[in-house]
Parts: sequence; structure tokens; C-alpha cells
Amino acid sequence: MSTVTDATNSTISAASTSAASTGNSDPTVNENDFLQLLIAQMKNQDPLDPMDGTQYVAELAQFSSLEQLQDLNTNMTTSINANYTLTQSIDNTLAANLIGQQVKVTASGVTYSGQSSTEIGYTLPSTASNVTLTITNSAGVPVRTMTGLQTSSGDNQLSWDFTDNNGSTLPEGTYSFSVAATDSSGNSLSPTLFEVGTIDAVNYTSSGTTFTINGSDYNLSNVLEILGNSSSGGN
Repeated sequence: MSTVTDATNSTISAASTSAASTGNSDPTVNENDFLQLLIAQMKNQDPLDPMDGTQYVAELAQFSSLEQLQDLNTNMTTSINANYTLTQSIDNTLAANLIGQQVKVTASGVTYSGQSSTEIGYTLPSTASNVTLTITNSAGVPVRTMTGLQTSSGDNQLSWDFTDNNGSTLPEGTYSFSVAATDSSGNSLSPTLFEVGTIDAVNYTSSGTTFTINGSDYNLSNVLEILGNSSSGGN
């Protein structure tokens, strides 16, 4: 029986060497390796104690199952890739139709490039008693603080004209905003921030489709709502 063991080990070693030479780092035995092992066992079996039929049938069943699983995996991979390509094609077509549409996107910053104003807002999980919005420049310095804002649960939208606390127009650049809110018991609330703007362009990149809105690029996943050509008012 040592001859069978030696032959089997030799076949396994040869299969591993073959996988390594082809750049396959997966140590899993494939159907060809399995077949080589089965043939090696049959060629080197002890004539006085040959492999019985039950064992032979069992190993053939294993080989058949392995082959079917690999075929299933290949077919599933092909199907998934085809569905992904189709989905990407549909998404790209639909995205192009959104140019010119007004949308609400998750955002905590805005880009100022000369426009007269921008629409920003926050969504409160419950009614607040106090809401304060702070806008900071790219250096992290607060330039505008707004108090006495809407406290209603849900979406609250307002317009900012890119002026500081003194009413002076700020230089062009990027600005971030944050909202601090508390309820009637003084507990802090966690609002969701958003920006409202028009989709000016659709960009197809290697990492996915992005929209250019008010000078900034957003992923499709950032879009919260498509508003069409209308928007709600705010403070």
C-alpha cells in the first residue's frame, strides 16, 4: 500500500507544482487534479487488494459532484457579470436623463463659485427646541452662525447667500456646515444634513456614476430625493 501512498503524494505534489507554475495561488484541488489522483490510485493499486467497486463508484460520484459545482460556479459568475453590465447600462441611461433636474443630496459642504446663493438644510428626527447652524471655511474657521431656525421634525430648508456674520460676501471656495439641535429636555439630536441643487452634469468614472451639483460631485447613493423643477422654501 506504500506504493499507492507514494504515487498519490507524488500526484498531489505535481498538481501543486502545476498550479504554482500557472500563477494559481488557490490550493483547492480542481477537477483535473482530482482525476489525476483517481487514475494514480487505479494504476498503483495493490493487485492482491484492489479497489472495490463501492469505493470506485464513490470516488466517481465525488468527481462528478466537483465537476458540476465548478460548472455551476462558472455559470453563476457569467450570469452575475451579465446582470451587472445590464444594470450599469440602465443606470447610465437613467442618470443622463436626470441632467437639469433638481435633487436633494446628503451633504455637509458646499462649493461657492460666484452663484448668488445655495439651498442647504437639515432633517430632524424629532421636534427640537433650539437649532443652530454653523458654517466654516476650508481652514475650519467659523464664518457664519445662524440661530432661531426651524425646529420642526423632518426636513427644514434655508438659503445661504455666501455672506459672513457681518454681511460681507465671502471669497469663492469650499465651505462646510454643521447643525446643533436639542429637544425640550436639553437632549442633543442628530440631524441629517443635505443640499438642494440642479444636476449640471453626469460623470462616468471607474468607481461609478457621479453627478455634478452646485460645483461638487456626488455619488448616486447620495441622492435622497428627485424634486424636479420645484423646491420648498425655507428661512
